[in-house]
Amino acid sequence: MGDEIINQVKEFRLLKGFTQEELATAVGVSRQSINAIERGRYTPSLPLALKFARAFNCSIEELFKLSEE
Repeated sequence: MGDEIINQVKEFRLLKGFTQEELATAVGVSRQSINAIERGRYTPSLPLALKFARAFNCSIEELFKLSEE
């Protein structure tokens, strides 16, 4: 099963006016991790996805979706 996860982390980050460093601090990871997630090079764990949703005050489903392939 090769499901690809599409994320909206960068879009939400920019909408909220966070820098990568500010978001990294808010969710407890490095700025490099934020960069890798935004570029789709790394898929965050469920606990980290929940932290993103909390930081953006949205649901996980708004941030992360399975591709339609």
